[in-house]
Amino acid sequence: MRIIHSIFILTFMVLGLEVQSQTIDPSDKAGKFIVIGDWGRNGDDHQLEVADQLLHQVIKYKPGFIISTGDNFYPNGVRSVHDPLWKYSFEDIYKSYHLQIDWYAILGNHDYLGDPDAQVEYSKLSRRWNMPARYFAKTIGVRGSEKKAIFLFIDTNSLIPQFYDNPTYGPNVAKTDTLAQKNWMKEMLTSKDEEIAWKIVVGHHPMYTGGRVEGYDTIAIRKSLEAYFKELGVDLYISGHDHSLQYLEKDGIRQIISGSASEVTPSKELPYTKFTASEAGFILFALDAKKIQFDIINKQGRTIYQGEIEK
Repeated sequence: MRIIHSIFILTFMVLGLEVQSQTIDPSDKAGKFIVIGDWGRNGDDHQLEVADQLLHQVIKYKPGFIISTGDNFYPNGVRSVHDPLWKYSFEDIYKSYHLQIDWYAILGNHDYLGDPDAQVEYSKLSRRWNMPARYFAKTIGVRGSEKKAIFLFIDTNSLIPQFYDNPTYGPNVAKTDTLAQKNWMKEMLTSKDEEIAWKIVVGHHPMYTGGRVEGYDTIAIRKSLEAYFKELGVDLYISGHDHSLQYLEKDGIRQIISGSASEVTPSKELPYTKFTASEAGFILFALDAKKIQFDIINKQGRTIYQGEIEK
């Protein structure tokens, strides 16, 4: 299967062919959402192209919300709720009427180079920007079930020990109580377990990645969360940080990386890689009681990979 899978990836990456039949039906009433990450560059790199395609897909599929996996503003976050980057990197880029739906955002490491709490405060000013705290939860209904899908939006920056010694990151990171966050995760995912159909966690830093030489941040996240996710029965971990599009599955943990909404960097295949592409784009999801489907879509609007996670 590994050889066949590798050929599948090579065919689509080298020849640039489009998957002819999309997994997700636009008329399907399953819960739909889009995940993009690492986008805020004043329209530079591929941000405008991805934004145009995001608009097209939102019009076509009518997702209920958009998830941002962090590094919302390059290079150094925002300084306040009045920072010009809100206008030039967000409001003026994703300005269409159809994109005025809820955006649920988390903090990336670049966001910590500014004032991360300004992004929390912006939720009070914006109709669509949702970051009520550095970590928070959201639930949605699941078609075909009385249960809910729960999304935990977490702050992975506070889980990286080396950040506390950094003169820039350190003072801001220290304001997040790491133990309190992990206890909150456990409570949210276990206190009403019988009412939860899907457990999805969204964090900026990946646990596994083929996007770079494995760094201290990836190792720290894996050390902090790998066993914890298995204990809590997390169905899917969604992250950004690496500027590529990836789907990986290792020891029962399924991970999506969507971090190429502007800049693109190389990504290689690992033994547990299901798909990887060094392309600008984002990922469309649809879930019901039995499965999570996703289409990985590049900046030309081609579906370059279709995935399905069964319950």
